[in-house]
Amino acid sequence: MSQTLTMLAAVAPLAAGWSLHSRRLHRRIEAARRDPLTGLLTRDPFQARARKIAAAGAFAFVVIDLDGFKQINDTYGHAAGDVVIAASGQRLGEWSRSHSGAAGRLGGDEFAAVIRVSEARELRAAMNALTASLAAPVEFEEHLMWVGASAGVVQQHTGNRVADLSQLMRRADEVMYGAKQTGGGWMVGADNAAPAYRTVNGRRDGRRGTSADHSLEGGSL
Repeated sequence: MSQTLTMLAAVAPLAAGWSLHSRRLHRRIEAARRDPLTGLLTRDPFQARARKIAAAGAFAFVVIDLDGFKQINDTYGHAAGDVVIAASGQRLGEWSRSHSGAAGRLGGDEFAAVIRVSEARELRAAMNALTASLAAPVEFEEHLMWVGASAGVVQQHTGNRVADLSQLMRRADEVMYGAKQTGGGWMVGADNAAPAYRTVNGRRDGRRGTSADHSLEGGSL
């Protein structure tokens, strides 16, 4: 008995040390998956999570772009822009979790989310709530800053073949662009529609990261 207790006493610090190391390693891995400004998933981890959600049943895929963000940067500076991005990301994250989904930051003021939704009225209520949340003012150094959001949505119902995620992102981006061109808010588009705009470097022509001298067919947002 005494030998057993002695062995346990010797092993306990090693076990505790390994447990602490494992927790720290897990935190580092998780931090690498997250955007440091918003806490949302970065592009690749978000896509991996979105695929799991999409494979499990009816869902809606949403691409969001903030409206008026450039004016915030121009008027108040990049520190204010970071505050707006952080607040928008937090609101989007809370919204997606409330609908059993996930959200990610694609870069700049571009975001995406996947939520569980099957009925049209559910989707309307969810999107109205999201755009209202993102339009709420953000405070910075005693200033109230206002931005809006344009969102494009593609929806798939239970039993439908799940489309390639890159195609869904590409389609949702086009729908978002249509909403932005008509004053913002959100719009729903068909998930199987062909791209209406040229695809450059895997993205809709005109998006950041595109180049007019290299065109691709298909690809991701």
